Amino acid sequence: MSTTRSLQSSAMGKVAVLMGGSSAERDISLLSGQGVLAALLSRGVNAHAFDPQQRSLWELKDQGFSRCFIALHGRHGEDGTVQGALELMGIPYTGSGVMASSIAVDKVMTKRIWLAQGLATPAYQVLGPQAQNDAQALQALAGELGLPFIVKPPHEGSSIGVTKVSDAVQTQDAVSLAARFDRDVLCEAFIDGQELTCPVIGSGADARALPIVRIEAPEGAYDYQNKYFTDVVRYHCPSGLPPAQEQSIQTMVLAAYRALGCRGWGRADLMLSAQSDQAYLLEMNTSPGMTSHSLVPMSARAAGISYEDLCLQLLADAALDADCTKGRAA
Repeated sequence: MSTTRSLQSSAMGKVAVLMGGSSAERDISLLSGQGVLAALLSRGVNAHAFDPQQRSLWELKDQGFSRCFIALHGRHGEDGTVQGALELMGIPYTGSGVMASSIAVDKVMTKRIWLAQGLATPAYQVLGPQAQNDAQALQALAGELGLPFIVKPPHEGSSIGVTKVSDAVQTQDAVSLAARFDRDVLCEAFIDGQELTCPVIGSGADARALPIVRIEAPEGAYDYQNKYFTDVVRYHCPSGLPPAQEQSIQTMVLAAYRALGCRGWGRADLMLSAQSDQAYLLEMNTSPGMTSHSLVPMSARAAGISYEDLCLQLLADAALDADCTKGRAA
């Protein structure tokens, strides 16, 4: 996190906490936004809730908001669209810019970039609309990816529309479920092992990885319900991994974050293979959850950063792409 930006509440101006929105993750976004809003208000920030599903974004400029904390998740919030609108209005915002946001929300494009950079991510196949009902294409998945494999919509988060296919007969139902949320369907090799997540804060050379969180879910079911609405999942932070291994994974996450052009903050989700001890990148979240069950605040606490201080620091680092690219060589 940049140390040059003021953390004084009075320097923040009038702040909009963008929450809710129109994506499938609306309910989680509202929980995140309410937490952020309460934290900022507790630190004396002139912060206000703003739901883009209920109000026009252009009201932000008309009503004199000077910066935005983006607590939106998924489409029309985490995909570069809101970021682009804020760029046009000249209102600095938290998190990644237009390009990084639009790439990271697309798990297929993210994988292509990571693979081009030599970063490990599970093998995959993409099914377009025609292939989703092609029996031969569906039957081939088990042979190409092995069993079990994962089926998911590539533009959604919070485990929405995700199925673990353990028997090939489940494939059609799994693909049909994912297709309810996305035009294309991502099918991905399953990595048997420990589920990890690693937040990053900051930008460029100043970005740093926070402590890794190791996730222990009942029977590996780290799904939407268990993520947000139960207390059956166990979170380990410190992770309990050997220090050298944790540092190696953090280095990998930083490379993944920078490869996508992320800034401000983010959170990488990974699997640590029980067979090979290799970490595999699954996705990069550019507007991570900030609910009571969320993992970035948990990791930040382990690094000595309170929830309130984390929110204030992220807000202090709000920026525009235009500002971030000034001075770069053409």
